[in-house]
Amino acid sequence: MTSQYKDAFYSTVQCNPDRSTGSGSRAKRGRTTLALAAAVVAALAGAPATSRAQEKITYVNPAHITTITVTVGKSEDVRTDDSLVDIMVGNPDVADVNPLTDHALSILGKKIGTTRVTVYGEGKKVVGIFDVEVSYDVSRLGAEIVRFAGTGIKVSSIDGRIMLSGTVDDAVTLDKAVSIARQFAPDIVNTVQVLQPQQVALEVRFIEASRDASRELGVQWNMFGARTIANIGDQTPSSQLPVTGTVAAGVLSGAAPYGFLISRLIGGSNALDVELNALEQRGLIRNLAQPNLVALSGDTASFLAGGEFPIPVPGALGAVTVDYKKYGVGLAFTPSVLRGGQINLVIKPNVSQLDPTHSVSVANGISVPALTVREASTTVELRDGQSFMLGGLLQNYSQTQQDQLPWVGDVPVLGTLFRSAQYQKNETDLVIVVTPHLVKPLRPSDPVHTPFDSMLPGNDIDFFLNGQAEVSPALARLAINALNRPYVGHILDLPKNGGVYVSAKD
Repeated sequence: MTSQYKDAFYSTVQCNPDRSTGSGSRAKRGRTTLALAAAVVAALAGAPATSRAQEKITYVNPAHITTITVTVGKSEDVRTDDSLVDIMVGNPDVADVNPLTDHALSILGKKIGTTRVTVYGEGKKVVGIFDVEVSYDVSRLGAEIVRFAGTGIKVSSIDGRIMLSGTVDDAVTLDKAVSIARQFAPDIVNTVQVLQPQQVALEVRFIEASRDASRELGVQWNMFGARTIANIGDQTPSSQLPVTGTVAAGVLSGAAPYGFLISRLIGGSNALDVELNALEQRGLIRNLAQPNLVALSGDTASFLAGGEFPIPVPGALGAVTVDYKKYGVGLAFTPSVLRGGQINLVIKPNVSQLDPTHSVSVANGISVPALTVREASTTVELRDGQSFMLGGLLQNYSQTQQDQLPWVGDVPVLGTLFRSAQYQKNETDLVIVVTPHLVKPLRPSDPVHTPFDSMLPGNDIDFFLNGQAEVSPALARLAINALNRPYVGHILDLPKNGGVYVSAKD
């Protein structure tokens, strides 16, 4: 039994009896009082613990809480109507509170955050409760944003963070405001809306021309005697030469020569042969990729036309996992539509290809090819339909090689007969042409055209009788009155417009 219930019990038991009545009446009233006290105690003992706890908990001044915003590093003075005696601060690291007089106190913001300050008067009476929010200097930030980004953006503080709200004309102005705000605080709540968001379609053409040229000239001397065999040259196997059964001079690359000459200068038992072969190669490769991307102003779109090749990655206990590396023609761009239809483009093209000549061997005899990468990053401003070109991504590779007989090969003119020479030159040029366009979504009533609209699939008569797998829509319109076509294409194609090939309105 708690002290509260004991006090209630004893106050009930020790009630003063009526002195004017007799002993019988006093005894009767005493029994009645005891019964009443027992009933009260039983009722109190049977009450739920939750209700008893709720009866004992009361909140002092749950209302009358004032919110005060203090700039970090600065102070604010607060006055109270009643005199204050004691101050309690929830988090002293956020704010420092000091009394000035018995009716005033000073709150100094120390760190970004929130805390509660409670002020007590005489007898621990609550004089005031303050929720203190320490934030950044939003007034100065607002002035800077108005100066650089206009008046459409509002700056406020929420839970110790800077919040940007309002509207702007374009995404570039919004990016500028966010960049300024991040100079004051790293974490920004951005709720600003762009009044006229634009979508930008980017038409990109990757044009790559690869040229290579090489020349090889090989000279070889062979002497086959009864007791002497001599050779000067590369000794390319006869299986790789146009003349069978003969060991002749080979080009430095080891490939079969395009031109071959063999002559026997001296016959008899000590034969002397001279072989001459030559090779010249030229090549031209042209690659073209033309991706088209659409992105919202301020967002980033990316594109990759290529593939992925596996890379083995050694793991624990000898286990090997496989990772994948992307290669091909890639593009990432971020458009921002400025005032007057000006388009700001941050574009990053990338062209990569496998290079097996510089492969790396890993465990278990696995060979991983290298990557030849050419990439660029630039920022330009254009209007709708204007183009710019990225050039100068030129790669030039030149190599020469020479094999000769020592000393004799250095003799002018005559030394040419005792050496083999080769040179190879590779040149690759990459040009990127970019054209941005401002686009808007189609209306629901606008038709959407595809590359298949120019031709229609032929039916059995077109394919088997006329030998045409496809027919033009104009031919289908002419044939609609001459011959009713019950379906489009062959038997696997679904009927169109009620079973005819094409309707008159088409």
